[in-house]
Amino acid sequence: MAATTTIRLPPKLRARIQVLARQTGRSAHSVILEAIERQVGHEEELRRLVRDALANEAQLERTKLVYGADDVAAWLERLGAPGATRPAPWPR
Repeated sequence: MAATTTIRLPPKLRARIQVLARQTGRSAHSVILEAIERQVGHEEELRRLVRDALANEAQLERTKLVYGADDVAAWLERLGAPGATRPAPWPR
C-alpha cells in the first residue's frame, strides 16, 4: 500500500491544481502525483546525463582521442550501409 505524505501547498498553486483537475476530469491527487512523477523522472534523467558526460570526459582525458565532426557526420550518413566502418580517431 502507498504511504501517505502531507505537503503544504500555497493557496494559488492549490487553486491552479484544482482548476486543472476540473478541466481534465481528474482528481487533484492524480494531477499532483503525475507532476511529482514527471519531475522525479526529469531529475533522474538529468543525473544520468551528467554522470555519463563526466564518464565520457574522463575517458577522453585517458585516451586523448577525438573524432572530427565531418568524419562523424559522414559516418552517420553511411551507417545503414553494409560494411560501414567508424571514422578513425585522431589525437587531441
